Amino acid sequence: MKATKICRMLPLTLAVVTLFAGPAAAASDPMVDAPAGKMQGSEAKGVRIFKGIPFAAPPVGKLRWAPPQPVPDWQDVRDTTKFGAACMQPKPRGPSIYAWELPAMSEDCLSLNIWAPENATRAPVFVWIHGGSLTTGSGGDPLYDGSALAARGMIIVSINYRLGALGYLAHPELSAESSEGVSGNYGLLDQIAALQWVKRNIGAFGGDAANVTIAGESAGALSVMYLMAAPEARGLFDKAIAQSAYMVSAPALREKRNGMIPAEEQGIDLTTKLGIDDLVALRAMPAEEIAEKAPAAGYFPFPVIDGKTVPRQLVETFDRNEQAPVPILAGFNAGEIRSLRFLLPKAPDNAFAYEAAIRANYGEFADAYLSRYPAKNMEESMLAATRDAMYGWTSERLVSNQAALGIPAYLYLFDHGYPATQEWNLHAFHAAELPFVFDTAGKTPPLWPKIPNKLSERKLIAAMGDYWASFARSGQPRAKGQPDWLSYSQNKAFMHFADKPRLGHNLFPGTAALHEAVVCRRRAAGDTAWNWNIGVISPPLPPKAEGCQ
Repeated sequence: MKATKICRMLPLTLAVVTLFAGPAAAASDPMVDAPAGKMQGSEAKGVRIFKGIPFAAPPVGKLRWAPPQPVPDWQDVRDTTKFGAACMQPKPRGPSIYAWELPAMSEDCLSLNIWAPENATRAPVFVWIHGGSLTTGSGGDPLYDGSALAARGMIIVSINYRLGALGYLAHPELSAESSEGVSGNYGLLDQIAALQWVKRNIGAFGGDAANVTIAGESAGALSVMYLMAAPEARGLFDKAIAQSAYMVSAPALREKRNGMIPAEEQGIDLTTKLGIDDLVALRAMPAEEIAEKAPAAGYFPFPVIDGKTVPRQLVETFDRNEQAPVPILAGFNAGEIRSLRFLLPKAPDNAFAYEAAIRANYGEFADAYLSRYPAKNMEESMLAATRDAMYGWTSERLVSNQAALGIPAYLYLFDHGYPATQEWNLHAFHAAELPFVFDTAGKTPPLWPKIPNKLSERKLIAAMGDYWASFARSGQPRAKGQPDWLSYSQNKAFMHFADKPRLGHNLFPGTAALHEAVVCRRRAAGDTAWNWNIGVISPPLPPKAEGCQ
């Protein structure tokens, strides 16, 4: 039985819900009467805004590490003028260009936010899933303010979902109490619950429940891929946008596969390190302690291959054509790893050592590898290799898989720099495209390289917003006064966002094929992961196998 069906069968008394009876609404305050209940929001420049709407019951007490449960419909008017709390997450451990000072965190965090144009009727719906390594982030981050995109005629929805160990912990005792015998993936199930809420309620806001695009960046794009693979999410969305996605290997629930420690064993290891020996004590542990101590104990959250919500490795799902057959827009940034240098191994002492390591690790692929990532500039080669193996290969694989099904698929490379990024050696860094998509250049985190208020920047922001909105509306990205964005099926077309959008063909020729060949052999070997082990720290190339180069 599916987890979502279990949710509906459990009594509503399990849901601990706090209703907010709003103040008397002013004449100008927007009011919506949705199936879930009445909501009073706010309005700014022709956009109606509704914040902190609960889409599932608070996952606290016995509902910690349980599939999301429904919220009873409410009768009173709910005040939706403030963002809900962010899900529990560790506090920043040092300066970061991505860090915000979160106003509030809570285990009671399963809420969403809506930006809707005034008088919207059957408007396309754009559901945003935030990034943050499945560990940090919030749908209420100012960077994701949906006002500008909504002004283009879309309904924008941003969501929260459980993070870290609170969102992805698998454990034998948790599996034992599940009627399906599985655990983990609670954050992914939250995302599905949010999409179910949107399906039921978005029409009241002027949205078209039959025209929903899911979109995300980094861990949000990872989530987009898992939603494309999840049987329970089928039919809840119609298009997908994956910005800087990474199709890396994931742990199975109980078996050791692809070089990954089973998820339940990872859960046992974490609880042992936390000094907890039963679920009662674990559920009694303060959520903030779990959020802080789990990363320090070496726990890293990841979706779990449980045979239910996640049937198999993503690469296998896409190879079997079992993913959602929806149009996709996917791409990555030229400088992805410049702000993620923790993903790089220590550089060898010299070029000779670098080349020797590559030849030892990549065998007959070494010449192809070194031609793309030569020893003469190790730093740039290592940055490019990690970028291509994680983000470039994934993006091209996504669009090629969809294109092979005859489905529209669009590839991009974000390669835009400006004075602050050039000064800090962060040209087109990971997530740098976000303020250009959302038109939130003035709402970036405090340490983010500041985007100049220049005509050239505003033109690129307008173009990218137009492309994204057009794709959400029709499945075809178009922008006023800009080149038509051809589907990848047309001679491997891609859009190059540098100083301005330019159409190109065959991005980095042969590079995605090289990394696909390596992944294919690792998959065939069955005992090797294909994530974060690139270049000089790559394991030796497995022998040639059937179906692989």
